[in-house]
Amino acid sequence: MAGEHFKENISPAAEARISWLGATFMRRFAGKVEDDPDEATLHTYALSRASTSTQIIAELDDHHETRLADLWCLLKLQANGEDGALQTNAVPNIFFVRDTTGALGAVDAVWAGAGWEIGASQVEGQREWPFGSRVIAR
Repeated sequence: MAGEHFKENISPAAEARISWLGATFMRRFAGKVEDDPDEATLHTYALSRASTSTQIIAELDDHHETRLADLWCLLKLQANGEDGALQTNAVPNIFFVRDTTGALGAVDAVWAGAGWEIGASQVEGQREWPFGSRVIAR
């Protein structure tokens, strides 16, 4: 289950230092079980303008969806905020992931100095992701 990996823990021994997990993320994703990670090529895109999740999904077409396992693997590679595929400049890294009910959600990871802050929101709605946000897609 995702909740076994995604835990608030900023100790040096943490697999990935996570300083905050949002209530919506925990409610929608903590109970999620995914099969072993499959081989996938992940692509990163930087938003050239503020965009809603639905606008981003429309532009990426069928390549927008990722898995929590993809996020977890990237977090482990940058457990302490090192340079890598995820940006660590307090601007969101966005993943579009199916939750425990199968509904698509936007999961964002932001490096906050002490650790990663992980949140989630619905893809519908008017929330705009800021210019420069990084989208991770398959």
